[in-house]
Amino acid sequence: MLKILLATMFMTPLLSSSNSWIFSMLTIMLFTLFCFNLSTQNNPLDCSYSLMTDVLSNTLILLTLWIIFLMFLSSMKYNLNKHKKEFNFVLIILMFTLTLTFSTMNLMMFYLAFESTLIPTLILIMGWGNNPERTQAGAYFMMYTLMASLPLLLAIMLIYKNSFTLWMPFLCNQSTQLLYMYIALILAFLVKTPMFLTHLWLPKAHVEAPISGSMILAGVLLKLGSYGLMRILSMVENINNNLNHIWISIMLMGSIITSLICLRQTDLKALIAYSSVVHMGTATSAILTMNYWGLSGGLALLIAHGLASSGLFCLSNINYERSNSRSILINKGILLTMPNLSLWWFLLSVTNMSGPPSINLFSEIKIISSLASWDMSSMLPLALIAFLSGVYTLFIFSNTQHGKPLMSHSVFMMGKSQEYLLMFLHWMPINIIIMKPEIISLWF
Repeated sequence: MLKILLATMFMTPLLSSSNSWIFSMLTIMLFTLFCFNLSTQNNPLDCSYSLMTDVLSNTLILLTLWIIFLMFLSSMKYNLNKHKKEFNFVLIILMFTLTLTFSTMNLMMFYLAFESTLIPTLILIMGWGNNPERTQAGAYFMMYTLMASLPLLLAIMLIYKNSFTLWMPFLCNQSTQLLYMYIALILAFLVKTPMFLTHLWLPKAHVEAPISGSMILAGVLLKLGSYGLMRILSMVENINNNLNHIWISIMLMGSIITSLICLRQTDLKALIAYSSVVHMGTATSAILTMNYWGLSGGLALLIAHGLASSGLFCLSNINYERSNSRSILINKGILLTMPNLSLWWFLLSVTNMSGPPSINLFSEIKIISSLASWDMSSMLPLALIAFLSGVYTLFIFSNTQHGKPLMSHSVFMMGKSQEYLLMFLHWMPINIIIMKPEIISLWF
C-alpha cells in the first residue's frame, strides 16, 4: 500500500505540466489494476505497524481509485480553464487522504485521515460550486461532521489511556461495556453515513457541489461511515448487540420516510441525494447486525451504490449542462431530445432499483436475509423500502424521459463520446462483478 501512497505524493510535480490531467488519469488506472490484484487476496497485507490492508480495505481503495479516475474524466472542462492545476491538485490530495484512511490500522491515524478528507471536499464545493448557496452547504457539511467527530477523538484518547495501544486488530479483543464510549465511537460514523435525522447536510452538499464533488460524495465519502462502523463495532460488540435495535429501527423507518420525500422532490440532484440516504440506511442496518451475511451484503451494497449513484449524478449533470436547470419539470422529454442518452438513464435506473444482474440485487438479498435472521419484524419495513425504491426510481425515469420537452430541440445536442464512455464505466463494473462476487464478500 505504500506504493500507492508514495506514488500519489509524487504525482503532484506533474501538475505543472500542460497535460497534467492525462498523466493523473493514466497513473490512477495503473493504481486501479494493482489494487484489483490485491482485492482477490484474502490474506492481510502488512506494510508497517500502522498500515495494513485486507480485502475490505482493498475493495474500498479500488472503488476510490475508480471514482477518482471517473472524476477526472467527467471534469475535463475544468482542465480547460485557468484553475485546472488547482482542481487536479485537490483531487490528488483527496485520493491520498482516502487511500490512507482505508489502509491504516492505527486508530488515531485513521481519525486524522478520516477528518482530513473534509478539507479537499469543502474546497471542491466552495471553489467549483455553481450557486451562492454553496457557502451554506459548506457550513452544514463541516458543522455536522466535525461536531459528531469530537466525541470520537475523546474516546480514542481514553482508549489509549486504558490500553496503551491504538492498533485496531489488538483492540478488537477488548470489548467495552460503557454506554458513553459506545455512543462516542459510533456517532461520527452514523452522521457520515448519514443516519436519518442527521442527514440534512447531504442534500445541500450534493445540490451545490460540482459534478466531481457529487461523485466523490456519493461514491466514496458516504462509505467512510460504514467502513468505520465495520472496524469499530468489533470493539463494542457486546453492548452493540443490546442496543443495535435502536439504530436499526431509526434507519429503517428513516429510509421509508426518505423514500416518500423522494416522491415530492422536483430537484433532480436532491432526489438522487435523498435516495442515497435510503440505500445507505439499509446497508448500515445490515452492518449493525454484525453477522456474516449482513457485513458482506453491506459491503456489496456500498460498492453497488457508489457506482450507481455516481452515474445518476453524472446523468443529471449532462442534463444540467444543456438546460441550465435541475428541475424535473424542465428536464422532460429526453427520449425525444437525446434518445441515445435515454438508454443509460434506463440501465442505471434499473441498477439503482436492484434489477438483475447487478450486484445491487446480490447485496439486497444478503441484507434482507441478515435482517430477517436478526428479527423477523424487520421484514415489513424492508418490503416497503424495496417497493418505494422502485417507485421513486420509476418516478425519476418517467418524468425525465417522457412528456413534452419544454426546451427547444436545438438546445439539446446529442451526447459526446466522452459522456457515453463515462456512463459505461459506471455501469460495467456493477454488472461484471456479479460473475466473481467473492471479490467483495470474502474479507474475514
